Amino acid sequence: MDWVFLSELAINGALTGLLYSLFAIGLVLIYKASSVPNLAQGGLTMVGAYVVLALARDVGLPLWLAIPLAAVVMFGLGFGIERVALRRLAGRPVVMILMLTLGLDIFLRGTTLAIWGGTSRSMELGVSYDPLFLGDIFISRIHLVGAGVALALFVGFMLFFQTRTGIKLRAIADDYMASWSVGISVERGVGLSWALASVVAVAAGVIWGEIQGVDQALSLLLLKGLTVAVLGGLDSILGAVIAGIILGVVENVGADFLDPLVGGGSRELIVAAVLILTVMIRPHGLFGRHDIERV
Repeated sequence: MDWVFLSELAINGALTGLLYSLFAIGLVLIYKASSVPNLAQGGLTMVGAYVVLALARDVGLPLWLAIPLAAVVMFGLGFGIERVALRRLAGRPVVMILMLTLGLDIFLRGTTLAIWGGTSRSMELGVSYDPLFLGDIFISRIHLVGAGVALALFVGFMLFFQTRTGIKLRAIADDYMASWSVGISVERGVGLSWALASVVAVAAGVIWGEIQGVDQALSLLLLKGLTVAVLGGLDSILGAVIAGIILGVVENVGADFLDPLVGGGSRELIVAAVLILTVMIRPHGLFGRHDIERV
């Protein structure tokens, strides 16, 4: 067995997994506040990437300015989604809210297709594609940059949840009624979680847009982000990061062994298997809170 090659697969898989965690962090932020998996996170990521390109290409802004401005736009979009659509479903069955997020994802994909077309566009961040070697191990520079962004967001949100506003969001996640009773605006907290998840979507859209281009296919990465979120625990940001690394390594190393046997395409099979096994064996994930209800 070539241990150098295996190490290369594992390291690059871990970096890719951290990029999956960019989707998972957005899912966790919304789930912590509303207890609903946001099936529109992939669509928000796609829209975030398109907004960056629109500001950079159509308006003519430099990327270093277009990205933070896109984050501001997406922050407002996240608040607007909660205010216009989700708040009307307060108190309704969770499955109705879940279907709304699915419909929102379809709507966002159709809207971007109508405005920008289906042609894939490059992000052009300026990250060099020259090989980066760690000894004999090849590492992708853009994946390394993306992993750094994911870790920076993780640290930033861990610090944020120690602030007064972050503590309020944690209280909302623990108990809606108790939060209302002490004067915490639950609606505003849920809106803030959607706004923050939309900002994270910009980061994911920029990095993945550089890797595979900006088109409707960006929204399909939601499956891997959802798998990471479920594996790590839907209410755990730490779990999203660790589970991303685990899934990335398993996917990359496993595909190298399985592809020759099945003729390729085993990556999606591995991701689906991880998602199914997690739900069956440990539905609250590796770090998720396991609530016990007495009947």
